Amino acid sequence: MQFVVIARDGTDEQALERRLKARESHIAGAHKMKEKNEMLLAGAMMDEQGKMIGSVMVVDFPDRAALDAWLKNDPYSTGGVWKSVEVKPFRVAIKS
Repeated sequence: MQFVVIARDGTDEQALERRLKARESHIAGAHKMKEKNEMLLAGAMMDEQGKMIGSVMVVDFPDRAALDAWLKNDPYSTGGVWKSVEVKPFRVAIKS
């Protein structure tokens, strides 16, 4: 089942520092997910000044429970980067 995940970073002064600290392990995990066809699309949300403020991902998991398990263990979750996460069922209509 496909989902779109919109995760917003904290807005405190240490938010970007937490993101950068967890980024390498988060990206490594995303590459592994891509190899297993779980990560369909991912990227950082930016503010008007080009600063990273969150993430948007389209993922494919067997069910919501599997998605929640991944979210719980992602370095951006465990590292306190994402402060709010919105998940919606999704269906990719056009693939590149």
